[in-house]
Amino acid sequence: MDYLPIFRDVSGRTVIVAGGGAVAARRAELALRAGARVRLFARELGDDFQTIRDHPRLEHIPHCPGQGDFEGAALAYAACKREADDRHVAALARAAGVPVNTADRPELCDFIMPSIVDRAPMIVAVSSSGASPILARMIRARLETMLPSAYGKLAKFAGDFREKVMARLKSAETRRRFWERTLDGPLATLVFSGDEEAAAALMARELDAAEAEEKTGIAGEVYLVGAGPGDPDLITFKALRLMQRADVVLYDRLVGEGILNLVRREAERIYVGKKPDDHTLPQEDISALLARLAREGRRVLRLKGGDPFIFGRGGEEIERLAEERIPFQVVPGVTAASGCSAYAGIPLTHRDHAQSCLFVTAHGRNGLVDLDWSQILRPRQTVAVYMGLRILPDLTAAFIGRGANPDMPVAVVEKGTRPGQRVASGTIANIARKVKEAGFTGPAMIIIGTVVTLRGKLSWYLPGEDSTETRPEGRFTGSI
Repeated sequence: MDYLPIFRDVSGRTVIVAGGGAVAARRAELALRAGARVRLFARELGDDFQTIRDHPRLEHIPHCPGQGDFEGAALAYAACKREADDRHVAALARAAGVPVNTADRPELCDFIMPSIVDRAPMIVAVSSSGASPILARMIRARLETMLPSAYGKLAKFAGDFREKVMARLKSAETRRRFWERTLDGPLATLVFSGDEEAAAALMARELDAAEAEEKTGIAGEVYLVGAGPGDPDLITFKALRLMQRADVVLYDRLVGEGILNLVRREAERIYVGKKPDDHTLPQEDISALLARLAREGRRVLRLKGGDPFIFGRGGEEIERLAEERIPFQVVPGVTAASGCSAYAGIPLTHRDHAQSCLFVTAHGRNGLVDLDWSQILRPRQTVAVYMGLRILPDLTAAFIGRGANPDMPVAVVEKGTRPGQRVASGTIANIARKVKEAGFTGPAMIIIGTVVTLRGKLSWYLPGEDSTETRPEGRFTGSI
């Protein structure tokens, strides 16, 4: 974060604006909308001031500002036509201890102006930290279409009840849950439709229920959420909604910082490890911790890479919750096989190559698991292997020893869907050597089947950055 985003109260305070052009007019207009008294220094005012020229809180002073003009000001804007004048104004403001913004000159700014979505009293500000104002405006334009103007009405409606809620609900946690439930439910729909009388009646009922809940004790809940293979854009809407409600989050090494940044900032974070053969917390302890935190009345987010029900041991973690009758929700995630294969340009099924796909895990407590080879060594099938990187030499040797064609195409996708994604491709006979030479450390997915030969045509993610690639040549016609 390059700038600290804050909203400053300038109502009734003086804001200095230097300049008579379009930028100065926009700065003055925003300050007036925020309730400020604007002292405008400019020899002449352009046509952009037509709508605010006669505003009762605008004072036009037809000369350049001096040092004494900044005394007691809340903010200052320099938007002169000449750079030398902007530098002079910025120097005067800083000498007086007044934060200053200078149009299009970040080096002269104490703060920068964001692109604004105004749904008063709700304000959304978007900034690129000065790197790309055009991009910030583009994002603001998208937000304008996503946030109906009625959100301002909802914010005002909630504000009218704020003191009453504060008086009746003593716990900050109860209040937070109350507002999350009411503002994301039928009450909001009633306000949007203009039926504020019905909304007020529903608010009263919800407040009674929240007050009763506070007296009897807040109920806890667990959210078992699949975080996907790594790209934060693959998170589902439901997952994001629950991530924003959690009081505490339990996460492991497969959940990256980009995804953790989507969790409510005030939520407590607990790292539970889950490295191969090095679990910070044993599985039984994780299940016990989930139950204990929920019994304390907390909303617990168990965030797991990929999908929690596909080799994620999610079922084991919620078995105890079910036994103790603790409420829980399960949100599926994009599993590593589909995410990594898609980002590597390898379809798991294809009419000309594979009519089925088998997901297997290769790693057990003591190395290679005892796989069902009669199921694995079937023609026209893709095999997606989870957790097989460390035992890849043993795995490929087992394939060949059980009768697999040594020339069967294989791809290993490391850090799939993430910026550091790499793909090594070859055959069952040589893929272990290629992966070792490339220095893969994981996490990684292994994809076995003729669909791997399509990567040359279908690769789309991070093109040209894959130095480990050796794509199979020609069309493989054998079977596993």
